[in-house]
Amino acid sequence: MSANGKVRVRRIYEEPAPDDGARVLVDRLWPRGVSKARAALDEWCKQVAPSTELCKWYGHDPELFAEFGRRYRAELVEPERAAALEHLRELAGEGRPLTLLTATKRPEISEAEVLAGLLGGRAR
Repeated sequence: MSANGKVRVRRIYEEPAPDDGARVLVDRLWPRGVSKARAALDEWCKQVAPSTELCKWYGHDPELFAEFGRRYRAELVEPERAAALEHLRELAGEGRPLTLLTATKRPEISEAEVLAGLLGGRAR
C-alpha cells in the first residue's frame, strides 16, 4: 500500500469495485473481449506501457521480473513515457484511489506492478 494507501493493481477482467477510484489501463494494446463500457475506464494511458521489444523479451517469465522492472524503469525516462508517468503521479496525488489495470494473467509481475511501486505502493 502506498503512503496514502490508494494505488492498487487489478486485472481489467475483474468487475469494477466501488473503491477503485480512477481506473487507468496501462497496457499498450486493448484487452481482448472487453468492451469500453465494461472496462469502466477513466483513462487508457498506453504511452506509459513498456516497449514491444521489452515485452517480447520478458514474456511474463517470473524469473525475469526483476530484470524486466529494471529495464522498464530505464524506459520510463524517455520523454513520452516520463510525461505519462508524471500524469499518473498527479492522479495518485489527487486524494482518491488510483487503480492501474492490466490484462495480464499475473498482474503481480506486470508493468502495472512496477508502476505501482514507483507511485508509492500497491494495494490489492
